[in-house]
Amino acid sequence: MLTTLWNDFSLGIYPVALVLQPEVHPAQETMAYVKMRLLYISFFVLGALCLYFSMNNFSLFKDELVVFKKENGKFLQLPDVDCRQHPLFLAVLVTSSHAQMLARLAIRDTWGGEKVVRGKRIKTFFLLGRSPNQDIEKAVAKEGQQHRDIIQKDFVDVYFNLTLKTMMGIEWIHHFCPQAAFVMKTDSDMFVNVYYLTELLLKKNRTTRFFTGFLKLNEFPIRSKYNKWFVSKYEYPWDKYPPFCSGTGYVFSGDVASQVYNVSESVPFIKLEDVFMGLCLAKLKIRLQELHSKQTFFPNGLSFSTCRFKKIVACHFIKPQEMVSYWQALENSVGEECPAE
Repeated sequence: MLTTLWNDFSLGIYPVALVLQPEVHPAQETMAYVKMRLLYISFFVLGALCLYFSMNNFSLFKDELVVFKKENGKFLQLPDVDCRQHPLFLAVLVTSSHAQMLARLAIRDTWGGEKVVRGKRIKTFFLLGRSPNQDIEKAVAKEGQQHRDIIQKDFVDVYFNLTLKTMMGIEWIHHFCPQAAFVMKTDSDMFVNVYYLTELLLKKNRTTRFFTGFLKLNEFPIRSKYNKWFVSKYEYPWDKYPPFCSGTGYVFSGDVASQVYNVSESVPFIKLEDVFMGLCLAKLKIRLQELHSKQTFFPNGLSFSTCRFKKIVACHFIKPQEMVSYWQALENSVGEECPAE
């Protein structure tokens, strides 16, 4: 007896298997029937999954891009600061991960521990998502209770949620600290010379619609799937990025935080947070500016010397122990003259 199995999908009726079934004992026939049913169910589930994924992939070819959606959940942790009573000149937002506790401690002991520079109030905050590991989550909660400088929401803390993490910091500024004159976004492996940064910001006449950092004016999407910063044409169909600043460290006036927060949901979502910020700025028609005539942001790192680091704003690839030793060297060199460049 020849039995044909059929898959009854909404897209049509398709034969999926042919089973040659000879005359057998009733018990064997029953067992064969059960096996056939299981085979039918397996084919049906497999077919349904293939159909589901093919239809979902097909939706990516539509002209409509996925736009950013704000993370509307409640904050799990908020810092202990009252910006209304004590406005900040500079709020520093540091994107961090649960594994970077030593880096956070090093920052608190060095440049992030500075509270007043040139008579201006400065405060550093750490941005975190949630870890699925309960022990790690408890440790971060304890850390936050001790230092009162962590901003956290209920999204998974992974690298490609960096846009969510950065926007969480922007949201916090918008709701809780709009009085900040300037905001800096940086990373946990960055050395920030808050003294020189404050000096340069005080020289700036413009305190609205201001955005600066290491400018990237001619960048293109990386289409290689094996690259860390791969972006598909479905995520970003254009051939060139708008001007943006390296996500390792950028500084903007406080009003820009609210403007970016408000415009963010009309901007195509992209997992590269610095590019996403550039898309927001392009929408707002905010042009990037140089902070100084000489380079002060170093996203690719820089060899240390006290005289060199006295005249930088931010340097990448700094380990926690280096953070401490570099900061101590700068403090010990206060008053020392450096050779003219």
